[in-house]
Amino acid sequence: MAERIQKILSQWGIASRRKGEQMILEGRVKLNNRIATLGEKVDLRTDILEVDGKVIQLNHRPQKIYLLVNKPLGVVSTCYDPQSRAIVIDLLPAKLRAAQGIHPVGRLDYNSTGALLLTNDGNLTLKLTHPRYHLPKTYLVWLNGYPTTQDLQRWRTGVILSNQKTLPAKVTVVKKELNKTLLEIVLTEGKNRQIRRVAAKLGFKVLSLHRTAIGSISLNSSEHGNLPPGKYRHLTETEVAFLKKNHESPSVKYLDKINLTVF
Repeated sequence: MAERIQKILSQWGIASRRKGEQMILEGRVKLNNRIATLGEKVDLRTDILEVDGKVIQLNHRPQKIYLLVNKPLGVVSTCYDPQSRAIVIDLLPAKLRAAQGIHPVGRLDYNSTGALLLTNDGNLTLKLTHPRYHLPKTYLVWLNGYPTTQDLQRWRTGVILSNQKTLPAKVTVVKKELNKTLLEIVLTEGKNRQIRRVAAKLGFKVLSLHRTAIGSISLNSSEHGNLPPGKYRHLTETEVAFLKKNHESPSVKYLDKINLTVF
């Protein structure tokens, strides 16, 4: 059965559909010994499909891999960095690095740390990174100074970034120390550098940012223990099933749970 090329690239774990489209436009994909064009379909039983000079075999569809990594400071959340900085794929053993199509799902800033998913399941990546998919992510964030009740209320109800209001967030004061405050922040969206930009808009600087959990998938759990920086583990079947559930528009129940109390 013929499928669009980008769908095949996603199913074979080579790239998400969006990235696959980009690869086609860049001329990196060939169909029957000619440069492929966007929108073309391929049947691997009869056609020859190549990506970066490598033929995609019908019987070489890779086993799906789902990983949780604790990204350290100073590591880039990509598969390649033109500045030759350390990349998150380097944290994996050689056998996994050689596995076809493993890539990070979304990103954590170079100066941020914590939970990051890696997979070769392009369809899941497309779903998890779609703007309508509101999977809650939990962060521990140190700010300089002491946010007021009004500051926290603004953060919780939404702040205008790039002419668009951020979704409601759960923001809890964990503790205060000399000239700094530790917040736990739960977001259901992932605008570029969102926490840092909101903090700056409220007049604060982020001193450190650490993602502790993606939905119910945590770096620290009773079942798996604490995942140290730079280490990884395979997701359980239950965790993979959780990610594949429908987490689209935030429900009224979730909004009702938004914490509006300063502790």
